[in-house]
Order: sequence, then structure tokens, then C-alpha cells
Amino acid sequence: MNTTIQNQKPTSLLYLDGVSVSFDGFKALNSLSFVVEPGELRAIIGPNGAGKTTMMDIITGKTRPDEGEVFFNGTVDLTKKDEAEIAQLGIGRKFQKPTVFESHTVWDNLELALNRKRGVFATLFYRLSPEDKGRIEEILETVRLTGRKDDYAANLSHGQKQWLEIGMLLAQEPQLLLVDEPVAGMTDAETVETAVLLKEIAKTRSVVVVEHDMGFIRDLGVKVTCLAEGSVLAEGSIDFVSSDPKVIENYLGR
Repeated sequence: MNTTIQNQKPTSLLYLDGVSVSFDGFKALNSLSFVVEPGELRAIIGPNGAGKTTMMDIITGKTRPDEGEVFFNGTVDLTKKDEAEIAQLGIGRKFQKPTVFESHTVWDNLELALNRKRGVFATLFYRLSPEDKGRIEEILETVRLTGRKDDYAANLSHGQKQWLEIGMLLAQEPQLLLVDEPVAGMTDAETVETAVLLKEIAKTRSVVVVEHDMGFIRDLGVKVTCLAEGSVLAEGSIDFVSSDPKVIENYLGR
């Protein structure tokens, strides 16, 4: 057990301590300890196979750890919850490939996401309240899509689809947002804009971003955690982490 990490448990939003998991003898996570504070934006880097996706799978209940503790808000044991319960708690995850409803408008996508917690029947008979309309307009502004609200999602650029999906997650009011490679396949301008957008979102909730694009991580200007072989290799500012000899050898030098 990592005593320094243990002291952070009561105040942290997300707390992993000594988390290990193996698949067919391969140790995907090896005594991983990791803490995210409320309202923190954190970047995660590391080579393929470092355990980044497995870590997200464990946080969202898709995978159970073999050992270790995983707590949300200091008291909720995530290892005892399933994926649906974890989503209800306020943990949202955006996968690498955007999954938006292409044959619906941008507005309708956000409305559907807003209604997701109401159940099928409630959604069928639900009329948007002024608060809901206001919330959708707010999200549209945050994700830079106000001007495209009546367009079909199919007609958005790849980057805009990523933004729409982030907006759909925001509609569910998560306390913690896990975002996997948001700028893969984006234009340079969209990449820069995405850094600004995520920093805005992190003013009201915690965001963990897994990304390979070092320029983008530098734009975020936040604490970086580098994973390798299932545990934390280095943690600190991007300059500190990228000048660490272990990080250069394991990741940047490849």
C-alpha cells in the first residue's frame, strides 16, 4: 500500500491503489496507484500496452481488478458496481471512435443524451423544459456547435463529431469524464480548439484524457501521468515527464 496515496483517499474524486489485473498470464495493470482530485484535468500518456485502456475499463466497471482498491468520491467502492451503476454515479467515458446518431440533428443528439436517464417511456412522452433547452444551448456553445445545431450529425467533420459526443456526455452531468484519444484524426485547428474546450469543461468537473499527441498535451498544460507496463512510470508537468530518462527509453524514444 502506498501511504502517501492512502492519505489522499477521503478528499479525492477518483482513487486507485495497488490495482493489478492479468489476462491469460499477461499483467495489464501492475499495482497501479493513481489519484484524481475534484475539478482536475489530467493527461495520461504511455506506449501501447501500457495499461491505459485497462485502467479506464476498471474505472467504468467493464473489467474487475484482481487486487487493489478503486474508490469514487472517497467512499464509493467501484469494484462492487456494474457499468450501468457507475455511469449513474457520474462517470462518463468517451471512446476513441465517436458514436453519435448520424441520422439525427446535433440538437436531437443532445436531447436524446439528456433524456437517457429518464427511461424509455418517460422519454417517449417527455417535452423539453425551459431548463433543458437552456442546458442544451449551453452545451452547444461549450462544444462549438451552436451554428450547426440543426445539421445532421452525419454532415459534421470528424472533429465536430468528437465534440458532439463530448457534448452528449456533458448532457448526462458526469462528475468525471474519461476521454480516449480525442484528437486522433483531427485537423490542427480542431486539435488546438479541443484543448481549449477540455480546459473549459474541467472548470466544473474532473477530466482524464488519454492521448498520444504530445503537442496537444503541451497545450493542455496540466499534470501528466506516464504509464508503462501497467504502472506509473513518472508523473508531473509535461517538461518534467518528457525529460525523465525512463520515459524517454520506454515511450518517447520509440
